[in-house]
Amino acid sequence: MHVVIMGCGRVGSTLAHNLESRGHSVAVIDQDADAFRRLGPDFAGNTVTGPGFDGDVLRQAGIERADAFAAVSSGDNSNIISARLARETFGVSRVAARIYDQRRAQVFERLGIPTVATVRWTADRMLRHLLPEGNVEIFRDPTSTVSIIEVPVHKDWIGRPVRALEQAAGARVAYLIRFGIGTLPTASSVVQEGDQVFMLVTDDLVATVTAVVAAAPEGGQ
Repeated sequence: MHVVIMGCGRVGSTLAHNLESRGHSVAVIDQDADAFRRLGPDFAGNTVTGPGFDGDVLRQAGIERADAFAAVSSGDNSNIISARLARETFGVSRVAARIYDQRRAQVFERLGIPTVATVRWTADRMLRHLLPEGNVEIFRDPTSTVSIIEVPVHKDWIGRPVRALEQAAGARVAYLIRFGIGTLPTASSVVQEGDQVFMLVTDDLVATVTAVVAAAPEGGQ
């Protein structure tokens, strides 16, 4: 793949090195030429100085042959404009942007471009450590319709089939973390002690799903 990255801060430079180490070609754009020092002498990709929302700058970075584009500068407006330009003008299919303002991120995701909302992600991660008994959203699809939440499971579900939990909750188990390893449930899977359970839900199902799995099974199901 050829990947264009706008922004050569800590995130952009780290992303560039990770992609390059996996064999992909990378071009990094930044308005500040000094920022490219973060890439170090071993970086073999292309660097382009200029605004990432300028068509000529993007062309210099190889946007016309790019398979993916990441907007990770420190400015929300710049990230939004450049990401839309990459998607809508140059037809790049894989586009993602870092957005600091959560409200903007939600609007942007509805346009079909995945975002990493820095404040929201950090807050959610903190909540997982501070309130382990609550459910925390860890993923939301680009249309902002389906999410994955970690749900607290009542101890009486231990030893019961995962499919029974799904039937009672009216939602699918996306995956389990068991002994620190992600596991996809099968038809024969049962809930084990210590399992972390992650379920696929829509917003209207969150309260019901959480209440059902946090309570003991009804009727010995």
